[in-house]
Amino acid sequence: MQRLLDYQADRIEQILSAHKVPGRVMGGVVTPRWIRFEVVPALGARIDNMARLSEEIALWLGSRGVRIHRDGGRVHIEVPREESDMVQLLPLMARLGTIPRHTAVLGLDEGGVPLLLRLSSPDVCHILVAGTTGSGKTALVRSMVLSLALNNRPSQLQVAIIDPKRRGYNALEGLPHLLWPIVYEVDQAIAILEGLVRHMIQRDREGVQEPRLVVVIDEMADLVAGAGAAFVQMVTRLSQRGREAGIHVIGCTQKPTVEAIGSLVKSNFPVRLVGSVASPEDARVATGLRGSGAEKLLGRGDFLLVVKGEVTRFQAAYVSAPDAQMVLRTLQPKTQATPCWPSGQVPSLLT
Repeated sequence: MQRLLDYQADRIEQILSAHKVPGRVMGGVVTPRWIRFEVVPALGARIDNMARLSEEIALWLGSRGVRIHRDGGRVHIEVPREESDMVQLLPLMARLGTIPRHTAVLGLDEGGVPLLLRLSSPDVCHILVAGTTGSGKTALVRSMVLSLALNNRPSQLQVAIIDPKRRGYNALEGLPHLLWPIVYEVDQAIAILEGLVRHMIQRDREGVQEPRLVVVIDEMADLVAGAGAAFVQMVTRLSQRGREAGIHVIGCTQKPTVEAIGSLVKSNFPVRLVGSVASPEDARVATGLRGSGAEKLLGRGDFLLVVKGEVTRFQAAYVSAPDAQMVLRTLQPKTQATPCWPSGQVPSLLT
């Protein structure tokens, strides 16, 4: 490994020098999915010219692509590893031990440090998860929901899942924290969201925040296309006023375009989890930033966490379907008093 790192560092310095943007590799980090080289540019070197060399550096390193971005006084050049490791959710949680309430486990950051997201934090509240097919978007949200369920009883946290494409969340059917079975139909999704808005207003009036309600909405762009203004209005109201009522929206989309979700995400989702996207423009809409490099991510759980303009790259934790079923069996005996409502029936909480 050390010989490979030295070889790649030398090649990076040679390429930069050849294009008259010299810099020195001063160290780096090896993560489960990529190698990050920290480059200190020479005085006078133009950073924007360095960023344009991603394809050139990838070619000479024999890599399928690299991501280049600035962090303070250094430039990070991130190169995919030929052999990557998966971050498993359950061993990671065992390693963490006690996790604060209302906190989701995301995975491991660039330094191999566990990355957590506390929903009740003033800087979090609502989350946008964006990424194309194969980015690992659904797997990340599934891991987040299971990590929340493992550390919060239904009396502390409950979950609603809207999945119009009927994929990815079947392993969570029967989770004791579900307010009702997973919602697949657009008209039922709108009814559920309207009920949640009424419940939010009631909670706000009474000053109630517990149990926390986590509303997972998959493929928001499809729901915008299918339900139009009614869907946009409900999600906007939940995201604007949900914080005080203890309601958190996790919205997911494959199509982070201005036309599809621009009006929803402009100011209502302070936290973004962005996987690989199709273009720099999609990356800009999804992250809210220019030059994030999200279009250069590797897929399969390679994500950026964006909070208040700060960007952290991480490898998302993964939980397999069998492991998810094991978690459900573990949780069920502890929470038998919390029923799942029959399909199609809205619980009295929201009527």
